[in-house]
Amino acid sequence: MKRPYNFSAGPAAIPEPVLQQAAADMLSWQGSGMGVMEMSHRGKEFMAIYAQAEADLRELLTVPSHFRILFMQGGGLAENAIVPMNLSRGLVTDFVVTGSWSFKSYTEAGKYCTAHVAATSSPECTTLPSPTTWQLSQSPSYVHICTNETIHGVEVHELPDLKTLGCDTPLVIDFSSHVASRPVDWSRVGLAFGGAQKNLGPAGLTLVIVREDLLGHALRECPSAFDYKIVADNQSMYNTPPTWAIYVAGLTFQWLKAQTEGNQTGVAAMNIRNKAKAQLLYDYIDSSQLYVNKVAHDCRSRMNVPFFLRDESRNEAFLSGAKENGLLQLKGHKSVGGMRASIYNAMPLAGVQALVDYMRKFEAAS
Repeated sequence: MKRPYNFSAGPAAIPEPVLQQAAADMLSWQGSGMGVMEMSHRGKEFMAIYAQAEADLRELLTVPSHFRILFMQGGGLAENAIVPMNLSRGLVTDFVVTGSWSFKSYTEAGKYCTAHVAATSSPECTTLPSPTTWQLSQSPSYVHICTNETIHGVEVHELPDLKTLGCDTPLVIDFSSHVASRPVDWSRVGLAFGGAQKNLGPAGLTLVIVREDLLGHALRECPSAFDYKIVADNQSMYNTPPTWAIYVAGLTFQWLKAQTEGNQTGVAAMNIRNKAKAQLLYDYIDSSQLYVNKVAHDCRSRMNVPFFLRDESRNEAFLSGAKENGLLQLKGHKSVGGMRASIYNAMPLAGVQALVDYMRKFEAAS
């Protein structure tokens, strides 16, 4: 049976080979007689799964040796509290607010430190403030940005170099919705976090990649299970980790490593592929008389493409027809309306082409 194309913003589509492998291993992983969900997280079977997943992720994202990879729980929302509990030292933290997720990060951090808005693109959130316009605090404990705003469809295509802004402080990035879709310049990052449920696997796993010198500064009130140093010292096994989600993410890492585009492999290959998918969709929207994308061209997301019908009375008809054509989860977030196509790593170019073909036919019939 041909599966429909799933454009959900998250939990999102998982590569079909990954789902097939997970299904094959469901009752007995590699002949062990146990499914992964039944294993002890400290047993040799799961520790082998964990070690391979961590090594594959470090290779995929070219994570330097002086960064620790933590597999945690709670999603990006929990990290909005966990990051300031670990890095703020109760002092001032700076936030660049460019959409719903960075605003949530800012408001949550205010419970644990003094949170300051250094720049914002609200209320429209269709552009990005240039780093040269940021009003940074004198000595912030860190600067936080969301590098891809899932709801508003805004993406930071080049990470800022805080040193050029006269700020020698860690940059924290929420890369939940575009992790592994493009390379990361780790020389400009102190900590990166993200939920796995968009590009890396099922919901339940949260990824934190943190520079070693930032460990060991948690507030006294920080729960032990959320103290990055304790988690790092215990190889993410201080409490029972999300074993199934780690396993499926590990399969996704292996799938990513096997992807090729021209002479590129892994994340570099996905970077090429994602640019092509996004350009195909944006080019059609820009040429259309029915659809419109309101985001400035220089900061359009390659992962989440919001668009609106100029005649919004046709919205329900559009969604109904899309479903009939095997195109699922295209309704925009309730806070902004319209439509949204999330075209993460698992979405093939053929899926985006199918969407464009349908959009063209719907416009012709309108």
